[in-house]
Amino acid sequence: MVPGVTSTLLIDSPHRTPTPKRSPFAIAEVRWAIAATTLFLLGVGAKLVDTAPWTWWTLLLACYLAGGWEPALAGLRALRERTLDVDLLMIVAAIGAAAIGQVVDGGLLIIIFATSGALEAVLTQRTADSVRGLLDLAPQRATLMLPESREREVDAATLRIGDEILVRPGERIGGDGVVIDGRSEVDQASITGEPLPVPKETGSEVFAGSLNGTGALRVRVTRAAQDTVIARIVAMVEQASATKAKTQLFIEKVEQRYSFGMVAVTLALFAVPLLFGAALEPTLLRAMTFMIVASPCALVLATMPPLLAAIANAGKHGVLVKSAVAMEQLGTVDAVAFDKTGTLTEGTPHVVGIITERDEDEVLTLAAAAEQFSEHPIGRAIVAEARQRELRLPTAGDFQATPGVGVAARVSGHAVAVQRHDSQHNTAVEVLVDDRQVAIIELADQIRPSSQAAVGELTVLTGHSPTLLTGDNHAAAQRVASAVDIVEVRAELLPQDKVQAVREMDGKVLFVGDGVNDAPALATAHAGIAMGHKGSALTVDTADAVVVGDDLTVVPALVALARRARRVVITNLAIAGAFIVVLSLWDLFGTLPLPLGVAGHEGSTVLVALNGMRLLSKRAWTRKS
Repeated sequence: MVPGVTSTLLIDSPHRTPTPKRSPFAIAEVRWAIAATTLFLLGVGAKLVDTAPWTWWTLLLACYLAGGWEPALAGLRALRERTLDVDLLMIVAAIGAAAIGQVVDGGLLIIIFATSGALEAVLTQRTADSVRGLLDLAPQRATLMLPESREREVDAATLRIGDEILVRPGERIGGDGVVIDGRSEVDQASITGEPLPVPKETGSEVFAGSLNGTGALRVRVTRAAQDTVIARIVAMVEQASATKAKTQLFIEKVEQRYSFGMVAVTLALFAVPLLFGAALEPTLLRAMTFMIVASPCALVLATMPPLLAAIANAGKHGVLVKSAVAMEQLGTVDAVAFDKTGTLTEGTPHVVGIITERDEDEVLTLAAAAEQFSEHPIGRAIVAEARQRELRLPTAGDFQATPGVGVAARVSGHAVAVQRHDSQHNTAVEVLVDDRQVAIIELADQIRPSSQAAVGELTVLTGHSPTLLTGDNHAAAQRVASAVDIVEVRAELLPQDKVQAVREMDGKVLFVGDGVNDAPALATAHAGIAMGHKGSALTVDTADAVVVGDDLTVVPALVALARRARRVVITNLAIAGAFIVVLSLWDLFGTLPLPLGVAGHEGSTVLVALNGMRLLSKRAWTRKS
């Protein structure tokens, strides 16, 4: 054992200060979006109660200014780089609508785009905050061992390969390395996802950011700070999140060509007739009519309402989808990968069997009495089982906990010990009374009741069984996979291994996980869903959707809803496109009255919006395809 170190359990390293979360209201885009929405609602309200026109016109124009100045400025900057984005086009269309008296319709476009921009800014900030929070897992300071048993506290980032550090009980390990002295149990769930603390002794590998138990460890550093597993998790999340941020809605992918084409035709309709002597006013009116009927307002609204309705419906059923892009991506997945611990399972051990020739309750009472002062998950599970059976626990004395071995105590005059026991299947401990084995208690991480049904429904939706990706051992992984009808299993994976496994899977992959070690895979996958009930902050913020409760059957329900939303979007685009083509051709080759053009344009917008609102119904959620 490491000399001169007591086994006092610390809550955490005193050198770490958690990264505070910034309020969404500190983001300028959010404040402007709130201001624009408030002004819009006030303006519409003033119009409905028949106030003086200048009153509601002023409020709505103020809405234009609050919600439109930033995208207009960004659009003008893009123009300097010879790029025309849809935001600027929407601003021009909104101004055009106001110019012909349709100020409310233009205001609606403004707040839709302002709200969308605010949501994107919030999600970007939350991901950045979570990555900073992940860095807090690794302590900022470490105890460096010097010659002649001297110690010095140093910045963990300065540790070099070959340095030796002392990790006291309850501290987070400052660097990746190998134990050269001492024995303890280390909670490395944040790295590997294993549900129970792992025994560590001389020769064992340890990871920066994992939490030491009640023993002291002397560790030789084997990786530089920038190369630790936790540092690589940060890098992978940042890289994958940056790549995903470039993802756009389908309609945005074609905005450039359409925008340039529409602007070019509008300018031609205005300039060419004037060159041949046409009157200014009717020529301007015709060009303005074309800009209104050909503007992509209906196309944008054909896309957003179905996706937003689907997001609202999912929210009512305990799933938070973060954006329209996320919902669209969920509708295209055709392969699924699950994490094990905390996702398919509950993430905590439970007693599943007691092998004994004595009375089970008698043996469990002795074991629970010995474990009642233990903070180890196995001890808590044994005590919880005893309480569930309503057993009365006697007082225990002379309590001792030996890291990596078990506990011992004197209970009702007997020497009772609960020690680890080798088992091929479940986690197991043996109960000894006066040095004689009297029972073996088997424990296992319980599978969620909804896991098998969720796996079955996803198999039907995608056409093949999901894959299990876990950091746990092969035996535990295979046991869970068999219970939920998963065929393909990949076990003992570190975070970077999960990322590689996701990349190697065929199709567009949906990954479902809950731990910090799942965050890179969630960010890398085509779509990611986090189990938010007990999930880490980074995982929740990295995922595209979050399951609020612990019912996994909402995952296939969400995928089915997203696919339905995608079909509605395609239908709406066809409807909106048909209206635009007909009205534009009418204006180009005939004489389209402006009121009729506006009515057709607005009518198509209302039609696609109503079609999208069908996804708010309960039936839209409960349908399986």
